[in-house]
Amino acid sequence: MIFSRFERLVASRYLRARKSEGFISISAAFSLLGISLGVATLIIVMAVMNGFQQDLLGRIIGLNGEVSVLAQPGEPLRNYDQLTNQIKLITNDMGGKSQTIAVNPMVEGQVLATTGTHASGALVRGMRGADFAARPLLANHIVAGDLGDFKDNGIIVGKRFAEDYNLNVGGIVTLTSAQTSATVFGSIPRSKAYHIAAIFEVGMYEYDSSYIYMDLAQAQVFFQMRDQVTAVEIVTGQPQSSSALVQDLVTRLPEGLRVRDWQRANSSYFNAIQVEKNVMFLILTLIILVASFNIISSMIMLVKEKNRDIAILRTMGATPAMIMRLFILVGGTIGVGGTIFGLMLGVLVTSNIESIRQFLQSITGTPLFEAEIYYLSTLPAIIDWSEVVLVTVMALFLTLAATLYPAWRASRIDPVEALRYE
Repeated sequence: MIFSRFERLVASRYLRARKSEGFISISAAFSLLGISLGVATLIIVMAVMNGFQQDLLGRIIGLNGEVSVLAQPGEPLRNYDQLTNQIKLITNDMGGKSQTIAVNPMVEGQVLATTGTHASGALVRGMRGADFAARPLLANHIVAGDLGDFKDNGIIVGKRFAEDYNLNVGGIVTLTSAQTSATVFGSIPRSKAYHIAAIFEVGMYEYDSSYIYMDLAQAQVFFQMRDQVTAVEIVTGQPQSSSALVQDLVTRLPEGLRVRDWQRANSSYFNAIQVEKNVMFLILTLIILVASFNIISSMIMLVKEKNRDIAILRTMGATPAMIMRLFILVGGTIGVGGTIFGLMLGVLVTSNIESIRQFLQSITGTPLFEAEIYYLSTLPAIIDWSEVVLVTVMALFLTLAATLYPAWRASRIDPVEALRYE
C-alpha cells in the first residue's frame, strides 16, 4: 500500500495530538507500549525455553551418550568387548566417521552414600579412565583433584555432593549396595569405603549432587558383575540422527538386546519443555492481541474526535479510500513502531539475560534461578531467528488488522451529516 504525501502529513499531525486531545495521545502511547512489551516478552521467553532445551540436551547427551545398548531388563551384558567392536563396525559403515564416535561399556547401580552422620542415595557409574577423559563435559569440568587418581579405590563426585557432605579431595565416602554378601552372620549389604580422587561440576544439579563415577573394574567388583556390564553407550556427536543409528543397530545386532536413544530415555523432560513452550507462546500472544484491541479503541476515539476534520477533508476532495489509508497509516505507525521497539528490546534483554539475572539477584538478595528446581545453574537463552521473524510478522499482522475497522468507519463518515451536527 502506497501512501501519498498528503496522507503522511495528516497522519503525522494526528499522531501529535493537541492538549485538548491528550487522552487520545496517551491511549495510543499505551497501545504502542503494550505491543512492545508483548513482542519483547514473547521473544525473551521463547529464547529462554530454547536455551534451556539446548543446554539440557547438551548436558544429558554429554554425560550419557546418544544411544545405549542394553540386555533384557534385569540382565547384564556379557561379552561386552566383542559387542563394542561390533557396534564400532556398524557405526563406521553408516558414515565412516569413526573419529567422532565413542563406544563405552558402563556399569551403573544405585547405592547409599554415607560419611559421618550424612547419608543419601546416589548413582554410581563405572567407566574406564580413558572413556571418562574422552567425555569433554566431564573431563573439562574437573574443579578439584586429578584424573590420574581415578583408579583403584578412587571415585569422582559432583561439587554439590561434596558440599552437601562437607568433603574435599581425599575424603572418604562409604558406598552401600542393595546386593548382599554371604557371611557367617548371614547375608548383609555390600559396603566399601572409597576416597575422593576428583570433583566435577557440569552445572546440572541432578548430576552434580547425586552422580558418582568409579573405575569400570572397581564397579564390576563392587556390584558383583565380573566380565559383565550394565550397558554400552554410543556417543556420535549428532543427536538429531540417533534414530537412524537405532534402526540400524536393531537390525544388525543379535536378538535379545535393547537399543534406546536419548529421546526415549529422556522423553519426559523434552516433552514437558515442548508443551510448556507451546503454552507460553499462546499465552503471551494474548498480550499482543490485547494491545491490538487497545489500538482499535484508541483509533475509534480518534475517528470520533476527528469527525469534523474528516468531513472537511472530504469536502476538499479527499476520497473515502484516502481517508481509510490515512487512518490505516496512523494505526499502522503505532503497531509497526511498537513491534520494532519490542523486537529491539527483546533481543537486547535476551543477549544479556544472565547478567541481568545476576544484577537483580544481587539487589534483592534472593536466588532467582534455583538449580534444585530448574536443573541448571545458569539462565541460558538462545535466539532462534525463525521464531523472532514469526513473532514479528504475527505482531505486525495483528496490529495492522486492528486498524482496518476504525479506518473503514472513518471512510464511511458522511461529510454533510458530520458538519450538520457540529
